[in-house]
Amino acid sequence: MGVADWLRVFRALHDKARAGSLQGEDADAYRAGCDELARALMAAQRQAARPGDAPRHALRVARALQVDLETPISHVRAMTLDLGVTGFSALLAKAPPAGEAQKCTLKVPGGEAIETTATPIEVKPQPGNVKASFAFGRLPDAARARLELLVIDTALSQLAT
Repeated sequence: MGVADWLRVFRALHDKARAGSLQGEDADAYRAGCDELARALMAAQRQAARPGDAPRHALRVARALQVDLETPISHVRAMTLDLGVTGFSALLAKAPPAGEAQKCTLKVPGGEAIETTATPIEVKPQPGNVKASFAFGRLPDAARARLELLVIDTALSQLAT
């Protein structure tokens, strides 16, 4: 099967996943397809999943979503630069407190906001601001599944058909 044919079949499975109608072998084939797509995109970006991580969870895509970050003494509203199932990055006016988990509210299209914690894992100073990468705290299974669908949906929307 060629790449175009594979993408057509995978997009059909993805549409079923978005509709919540995946079952049995289709669900297994979809998860395997997500991992295959993630591996290919990560290889093109010269990235790799950590040992033991599913590639579909390691994939990050360029996606702007509103995120609110709160600590006991501050509240910051920002837009994500990239997003994955395990975290996101955003441009901030100043560096967040190193290693301090913050309340995180991520506005996801088509449903309620996802609420969790996010801990800064990397901060890169830039002219006039900082690029901060955050790792999500524990996510409920439903929120993880929504993020996974959103990440794969975004990746597919950026690929030519």
